Amino acid sequence: MSEKLNLRAGEWVEVRSAPEIHATLDGTGAMDGLPFMPEMLQYCGKRFRIGASAHKTCDTIERYIIRRMDDAVHLENLRCDGSAHDGCQASCLIFWKDAWLKRVDGPAQGPGQPHAGTLPAAQLDALARSTRVPAPPPSTELLYRCQATDLLVATKSVRRRERWNPLFYAKDLTSGNVSLGQFLLYGARAMLNAFTRKWFGRRLPHLEGLAKDKTPTANLNIQPGELVQIKSKQEIMRTLSPQMRNRGLWFDIEMVAYCDQTRRVLKRVDKIIDEKTGRMVNLPNPCLILDGVICTGHNSVDRMFCPRAIYPYWREIWLNRVESGGSAPAAPRP
Repeated sequence: MSEKLNLRAGEWVEVRSAPEIHATLDGTGAMDGLPFMPEMLQYCGKRFRIGASAHKTCDTIERYIIRRMDDAVHLENLRCDGSAHDGCQASCLIFWKDAWLKRVDGPAQGPGQPHAGTLPAAQLDALARSTRVPAPPPSTELLYRCQATDLLVATKSVRRRERWNPLFYAKDLTSGNVSLGQFLLYGARAMLNAFTRKWFGRRLPHLEGLAKDKTPTANLNIQPGELVQIKSKQEIMRTLSPQMRNRGLWFDIEMVAYCDQTRRVLKRVDKIIDEKTGRMVNLPNPCLILDGVICTGHNSVDRMFCPRAIYPYWREIWLNRVESGGSAPAAPRP
């Protein structure tokens, strides 16, 4: 089964049944290099709206630049819960191949549809086994495997001259991933930054690490559900090394847009799968994910308009606790 649906953001689809999807998978539990993960079975037979076309995505394994993916989308707010990967807390947005979906007119009517995520025991077992791969010899370790670790296999590289061609970004507009206003605003900023970087060595927004010695830390014991105010850009820059890190954690340019905002804490992150190695990493310092705070790719040089909507991790020293009685704004659409 191989379909090109040319889906756009905002359209409705139904996830095919587990047996239909299983028929599209190869011996590694993947289609075109993209694994179908056990965490996705719970959505089979249900209807969702397209959040974004996944025709492009960012490489978080090697070079942090954009790559091309064929016939795939993100469904609105469907993130991996890590249940088949020992509780990984990264909450990655899930990729869905067109062949795993069918276009429908709208949301389900009535009491809902029966669960369609059932597979025979042998197939379920094989799908569970596909979440682990052996490490290179002589190690006997089993490494984790997921859509994030296999991203380079499931995507194609994009040449540098393509990334600088305005036509490369046309599908971001035609797919509904970005509005015309966003397309014009951030496209103009990208052209301005190309000029200012070449002649002045600076770009907008400007960001630099001002901490001279060991970067400072804070332990506020902020918990999920609490409101926090993100500190100003200037305050955060004083906590960053010249490499833009605080205790090893990178402060990304996409995080600047959220400075001075009040947000609710979604979760504390203690462990994530390292996409480069496939190993589970226990984080030595507290990190937080904030509700509605995602990477949009709007200000990035080589991953502009990336729809992957990764949650950035926040150090507690970049935040102030908001006393009870405050309120967080509604999360904007990416």
